Amino acid sequence: MRSRRSVLAAAGTGALALTAGCVDFALGNAPLEFDASRVAPTDEALEETGYTEDEVDENVIEEEVDVGVTREVRAGFWVSTYTKAVDVQTIDEDGALFGAVSMPKIEILGASFNPLMEMDSEELLGELGGELEGGYGDVGGLERVEAVSSETEVLGDQRTIDVFEGSADFDGEELDVELLVTAFDNGDDYLIFLGGYPQLFPDERDNVRELLGSVEHPLE
Repeated sequence: MRSRRSVLAAAGTGALALTAGCVDFALGNAPLEFDASRVAPTDEALEETGYTEDEVDENVIEEEVDVGVTREVRAGFWVSTYTKAVDVQTIDEDGALFGAVSMPKIEILGASFNPLMEMDSEELLGELGGELEGGYGDVGGLERVEAVSSETEVLGDQRTIDVFEGSADFDGEELDVELLVTAFDNGDDYLIFLGGYPQLFPDERDNVRELLGSVEHPLE
């Protein structure tokens, strides 16, 4: 799995025009900065589904990109995770998880330098799995089983949710799990949502979808 720093390492071609706002970047005097706005489910949805906020991280990556010449880009992004305890006596940790990631699209002269936008759902799981808590950071036997359309609008549109099955290790106990993934752009940001829970608790799919339907972006 690539590191966080490698997430934004993408190559581009062509000359950079000296447009307003890009002069210092073009001359190599300063990085071009992009900052994502946080995305998160509402407190009401968290309370209703039984999930609680686990961790909210604002991260900054500084990378060099090739736009005909090598220049520096600074990108700020958010990773928010929410967890829920499930009644499995063999594990001593929260077994259900919902994650929300917002990253800037990083567009320069109409070209995107965010490689996550080119990834499918399985690739996103591989790229971002390390951001997840518990056993979801290393899911084995991952297999896409279906795609479902959300019955609830997510930020104004219906979204397709990819469903995967696999196995994860919780405190030495191997459990079959289901993971839900959807990703799309909204405004200047690219949003990625991940949900995971043991297959013993199929009702958690509805809870993940409820959290999705409640998300707000940009979050003030």
